[in-house]
Amino acid sequence: MGKSLCDFDLTDDQKYILDRILEIADKEAVDGMLIAGDVFDKSIPSEAATNLLDYFLNELSKRNIKVFMVSGNHDSDDRLNYGSSLFESNNIFISAVFDGKLHKQSVCAADVNIDIYMLPFVKASQVRHYYPDEVIESYDDAVRIILKNTHLDKTHKNILVAHQFVAGLDGDPVLGGSEGIGTRSVGLVEKIGYDSFGDFDYVALGHIHSPQRIGRDTVRYSGSPLKYSLSEVDNEKSVPLIKVSEEEKIKIELIPLKPKRDMRHLKGPMKELLDKKNVKSPEDFIYVTLTDEDIVNDSMGIFRQTYPNTLKIDYDNSHTREIEQVDISKIAENRSFTDLIGDFYRQMYGCEISEEELDVMRTAAREAGVINEAD
Repeated sequence: MGKSLCDFDLTDDQKYILDRILEIADKEAVDGMLIAGDVFDKSIPSEAATNLLDYFLNELSKRNIKVFMVSGNHDSDDRLNYGSSLFESNNIFISAVFDGKLHKQSVCAADVNIDIYMLPFVKASQVRHYYPDEVIESYDDAVRIILKNTHLDKTHKNILVAHQFVAGLDGDPVLGGSEGIGTRSVGLVEKIGYDSFGDFDYVALGHIHSPQRIGRDTVRYSGSPLKYSLSEVDNEKSVPLIKVSEEEKIKIELIPLKPKRDMRHLKGPMKELLDKKNVKSPEDFIYVTLTDEDIVNDSMGIFRQTYPNTLKIDYDNSHTREIEQVDISKIAENRSFTDLIGDFYRQMYGCEISEEELDVMRTAAREAGVINEAD
């Protein structure tokens, strides 16, 4: 909550999608809601974001739906933990600060005993503080130590809510959103193996925006409820509905989430994309790739007359493909700053750069330390 998209405020979109989740909860008569962290986008959330969380939790409480929520790496542990003891009287259970043990809430739904464990975002250094005699050299070690020191009742169904970066048999999860890209870490968080959670019947994970299972169906990232970056344009958002019975394994149904305003990627010549017969859902968030050979002046302004929520415009044409094929390591060999900027300007705009524009570029490059005063 509180996240924007290329400077577009998403408060109304977030409330809309939360209302859709409430409708699903009503229709399916759910007993509980699992919230796996990154409740807020920033450690100091906006007033609109805190009001939205207050609204959602109140609506769940009115419906007597139990809430199990952990903090994520974007959250402030102390802020999210504030009032947690009071919230428990309304069946809202929050685990935001790791205190050396895995907190558990036991519930009974449809005559099934369910133990729900909550693991907030933690760092290896925090875990070492509580287990000084254990060898903890990595994040994976830290989580395994926490789980090793947690007793599970195997006669119950055991569910874990956690905010971690978990890798499966096929490697790292598919990334999306603001968590960055890397093979060893996501958002500077070391990865752990999904096999750590072998004793749990279901693991609800937070941290990755793209919905997916990790290693097995019952270790799953629900993903973010909305598309929060251009990398998520092809994501299909959903809510996992978890059905628990005494006799059978946990069943998972993915219920699609349709946003108030979708995010779409349009590609083609400007004239074709803006032809009235091709314009659909103009209120959507639009990422545009133009294939026109010539740069269109004020393309953003033109597009926003038809698609007011246009996020970004880039080009895919012979000029951009030529640039992509250039050996970057050799492009600056024996070339002056003026020559390099002049070539770039000609490739992008098809004309010569003016002296005034070149002076601006030189000033910016000097301030950035790219060139020295003599250049």
